[in-house]
Amino acid sequence: MHDQIKKVVAHWLRCPIATENQHVSDFGRIQSFDCVLVEIHTAQGLVGHGEAKAAVGSSGDCAALASCINHEFAPLLVDENPSDISRIWEKLYNGTRDHYAVSRGRTFPTLGRRGLHVCAISAIDTALWDILGKRLNCSVTELLGGACRQAMPAYASGGWADREKIGEQLLSYTAKGFGGVKMRVGVIDGSPRRSAERVWAAREALGDDVKLMVDAHGTFSTAEAKRFCQLTEQADLFWFEEPCSADNLSGTAEVRLQTATPIALGESEFTRFDLRDALLASAADVLQPDPAIVGGITEMRRIAALAESFQVALAPHCWGSAFSFRAALAVAFASPAAIILEFSLGANPLLHDLVEEATACDPQGNISCPSGPGLGLTLNREFVNEFSVPT
Repeated sequence: MHDQIKKVVAHWLRCPIATENQHVSDFGRIQSFDCVLVEIHTAQGLVGHGEAKAAVGSSGDCAALASCINHEFAPLLVDENPSDISRIWEKLYNGTRDHYAVSRGRTFPTLGRRGLHVCAISAIDTALWDILGKRLNCSVTELLGGACRQAMPAYASGGWADREKIGEQLLSYTAKGFGGVKMRVGVIDGSPRRSAERVWAAREALGDDVKLMVDAHGTFSTAEAKRFCQLTEQADLFWFEEPCSADNLSGTAEVRLQTATPIALGESEFTRFDLRDALLASAADVLQPDPAIVGGITEMRRIAALAESFQVALAPHCWGSAFSFRAALAVAFASPAAIILEFSLGANPLLHDLVEEATACDPQGNISCPSGPGLGLTLNREFVNEFSVPT
């Protein structure tokens, strides 16, 4: 007899960041790391974990997201077979018309086809993959077909300092062994010229051999992004991330058309359909789906297949807890399109203290293929109890 889901619980975790470790970006001063942690319990005693995020950055109000999972989705999952991952995804995405979706071979989505509903699906889906790996005593990467490589390079993600300090800040990252670094640019600098000045200061400090990525968080207008590209064309950027708003796909496509700098996007997108549209618009060289936003591991593997088919790179957005980080790694290691992994150097207790296992790179800045059943992580229950927000 197959196992059954008996309980689904979502916790809003809010972990304060010490003042001396906070950074300021276009999202404001980041004073906490927030996420929704989902636990799915089965009749046979298995427990799976997944993460959902209400904001693409570090902090955000997760009350509505936790409520959606606890009060809307949880009742739909009780007594379901946790191994029916694909069918459950369709059930949550298509609502009462899920039977049409399965029988007709196309989606019949609810109005929650984007936004918090898909974030909620993300956590549930990841937790179900975690359970399946634990049941079969293998990693999620093995469930997805096995690893394409045993280690992957990571890049250090941070870079908020001003022009005078950005070189020093990024060199502190390369001193840890990273061969690639990412810095923030965009509206917070005031103009494309000031962003470009910071980029050139970074390149001068780093030299020519370090991969340098920049992330505008979607804050440039099309014209501003084009100007920034003109000013940095010779800086040999590894990619320019989210030059324009996710609501301005045509603008991002225009930017890509006029520059040799690779364009990356995806952390603000939902489901394979958004990423498909970006590829059809010729707007991206690098896809960066976030498993806590895009629809979980199920949707991540579909997006990986798109990247492989369109011959673009996969570089998941890994700015969250240890659970979304491991979910991203699981897909990346199984996909030949994956080229590099993001490693957050912002203060992030959810990455390092939420689980018992260490999350780290080796001295050369590489990350090994994850092992252990499911996501291979052990929850720190005391951390959850301390930082749960009542909802």
